[in-house]
Amino acid sequence: MKSIAGVDFKSKHPLCRLKVGGLQSLSLIDYPGKPACVIFTQGCNFRCGYCYNVELVLPEKFGELIPVHEILRFLERRVGLIEGVVITGGEPTIQVGLDSFISEVKKMGYLVKLDTNGSMSKVLKRLIDEGAVDYVAMDIKAPLVKYDEVVGVKVDKPSLLESIRLIMTSGVEYEFRTTVVKEQLSKEDILQIVELIKGAKKYYLQKFIPGKTLDPNFSNRSTYSDEEFKQILSSIKDYFVQCSLR
Repeated sequence: MKSIAGVDFKSKHPLCRLKVGGLQSLSLIDYPGKPACVIFTQGCNFRCGYCYNVELVLPEKFGELIPVHEILRFLERRVGLIEGVVITGGEPTIQVGLDSFISEVKKMGYLVKLDTNGSMSKVLKRLIDEGAVDYVAMDIKAPLVKYDEVVGVKVDKPSLLESIRLIMTSGVEYEFRTTVVKEQLSKEDILQIVELIKGAKKYYLQKFIPGKTLDPNFSNRSTYSDEEFKQILSSIKDYFVQCSLR
């Protein structure tokens, strides 16, 4: 069977190897200012305890994949109805077929927003250099000294720093964001994160919402109160063009 991309989906073409675990047909919040769909890739190289996308992270929880040709046909039908495609995860930059997939999406005239943990700076550089992404959102999980602890694996810190540099100098729209679990990140930790991204256009603190989490021990952990967040934001907002709570 041939796809709209002219690819035999029984072949070993890279496009066929993109693992899509979910699709949200319409979102008005994931791509700022744009109606978009959201594509969830399956698989992640981090193990953040507070993550709620368990079925996209843990192999033993993986569900059935959505064939790439079905995603492309869906996107072809949505031309003119939505403006953007958000690619999130999981972690999209570990996907073999990501470049090929984005190429097909761009041919349809869509804007592409990439959500990433920033661990794969070489992949990110390639995508930026090729003009493949129009918006990048990078999660800054913790100050560098606590990164391994928070994400549950050993992290290449220079690659993270390079991703931050690439994003801030890329010319594409971008944002940084941090999910805040009170027991994990102190106010001082947040100030140390700010030191990594001073001068960025947008930085958002995200409230941790208790519930289903990758590590069940996080299911009843807490975040800061609105008043505490207000105080934190007051102390950091001047370092950014835009800084707020989500």
